[in-house]
Amino acid sequence: MVDGRAVQGPVTPAVVFGMLQAYQQTAALKAAIDLDVFAAVGDGPGDVASIARHCKASERGIRILCDYLVIHGVLLKEGGRYRHTAMSAAFLDPRSPSSLATIAQFLGSQAMNDPMKELGEIVRRGRTTLDGDGSVEPENPVWVQFAETMAPMMAPMAAPLGQVVLDGHAGPMRVLDIAAGHGLFGIEIAKQNPQALVTGLDWAPVLRVALKNAEKAGVSERYDMLPGSAFEVDFGGPFDAVLLTNFLHHFDKPTCVGLLKKVRGALKPGGRVATLEFVPDEDRVSPPMPAAFALTMLVTTPAGDAYPLSELAAMYGAAGLRDVTAHPIPMSPHTIVMGRA
Repeated sequence: MVDGRAVQGPVTPAVVFGMLQAYQQTAALKAAIDLDVFAAVGDGPGDVASIARHCKASERGIRILCDYLVIHGVLLKEGGRYRHTAMSAAFLDPRSPSSLATIAQFLGSQAMNDPMKELGEIVRRGRTTLDGDGSVEPENPVWVQFAETMAPMMAPMAAPLGQVVLDGHAGPMRVLDIAAGHGLFGIEIAKQNPQALVTGLDWAPVLRVALKNAEKAGVSERYDMLPGSAFEVDFGGPFDAVLLTNFLHHFDKPTCVGLLKKVRGALKPGGRVATLEFVPDEDRVSPPMPAAFALTMLVTTPAGDAYPLSELAAMYGAAGLRDVTAHPIPMSPHTIVMGRA
């Protein structure tokens, strides 16, 4: 502080230019994934000619694209050759077991990005300009794409969620996985507890993806499918646990409370409900990733949001759920919010 004033660095327009040109970074990364640049770099030797041959692309195009990726810290360049950073080797080389390359198909799709072009009008309206119910339109094929391509991003969160939900329980139990998608969260509980029976609820085409994942995990005999809308189908039950992963944020508070009441009615006494959500701090501007997720909900839903813990806890309470606790997942923008019937 100097004379009571905060000391600041030089005022520059860098943030303005950076935000206006950020779309170039998205396009460059998606192009590199689509062209298989990261596999080519991993194969070596990393010169422009060999990468261009692998990608069936022009040498000029590959040189400029790879240089751009170096500028933004995605690749390294030494002696005219490109090589992986630790990050790109782990998360972008398609042969890495932790590769996230497939998520570009969903996050970089027209369905996700075209609505952003209407952001000014969306802000005026306070809701999406997409037809109907936006991203939660029944049987929307975008959710099959989500289930097929986003599993690598969600997989690291499945084990922590399973541990929190089970909380040491090892006996027979029934679990309902609402909006199951790829099914990894319910499948993980079945893996951690060999006596758990899991029911996945989602649209029928999406559940076929979940069933394939259950088969790969060796738990398909304990994985049932309940096709339809979470707001319309009879849950059955009673269940020991209900999962609501990346779902509540699509809706306004009254809708969330109504669904949570339905969930509570399907739980055994003392049964547990677990949501997995982007939970910002109460200021709604930190941490950056969960806080910024609210913009995605503004663009793609009629009334969804990224809810702070206080608001989620209030929804739980209004639905008759108690003992609400939050469990942030390390190295992730997600938080598990638990409650009991």
